[in-house]
Amino acid sequence: MKKVITIAISTLMLATSFTPANAAEKGWRYWGYFQAAPGASDWSYATTGPAGSTPKDGAVEGWKYSFSSNTVDTGNPTLKPNFKATCSTVKPAAGMVRVAVVVDFGLRAIAPKGESVQQTIRQCVSVKAGTNGLDILNKVVPVRTSADGFVCGLANYPAKECSTEITTPKSLAKK
Repeated sequence: MKKVITIAISTLMLATSFTPANAAEKGWRYWGYFQAAPGASDWSYATTGPAGSTPKDGAVEGWKYSFSSNTVDTGNPTLKPNFKATCSTVKPAAGMVRVAVVVDFGLRAIAPKGESVQQTIRQCVSVKAGTNGLDILNKVVPVRTSADGFVCGLANYPAKECSTEITTPKSLAKK
C-alpha cells in the first residue's frame, strides 16, 4: 500500500511540475546597447554600460529597443554599423573623436500600448576625446534613465516604462 501511495504522489508531483506547452512565455523589452569598434562591420553587445564606455574615433554606438526571453531575441540594430556612411561629412579635429550613433526603435510587436515606433536615427557626433557613451547618446536624443542609471527611454520612447516584463508577442513566439 505504501508503495502505491508513493507512486501516486510521485506521479502527481511530476504531472504538476511541467508547464503546458501553450503557456505564455514572458520576456523583457528594454533598450539594448551595442558597439562596433573602428573598422568593424558587425555589432557586438556592449559588455559595459554607456557611462563606462569611451568610444574611439571611428566607433559606432548602437541602441535598439529590444525584446528577449528564453527562446526569443530580437537581435542587433537593423542598420549595420557604417561609420564612413554616417560620418563622411564630419572632418576630424584635434582633441575630438567622431562617433556614429544608431538608434533603432524596434518592432511594432513590442511597442508599449498606445505608443508608435519612431524612425531609426543615424547620426554622427563629434565630441571631446574621452567622452563616455551616455554623453554621446545625449547629443543625439534625450535620454531618460532610472535612479540607478539604467537607460529607460530614448527620444521619449517609451514614454514611461523602464525594462518591463511582458508576454512574448505571438508574432515573435517560436512555432
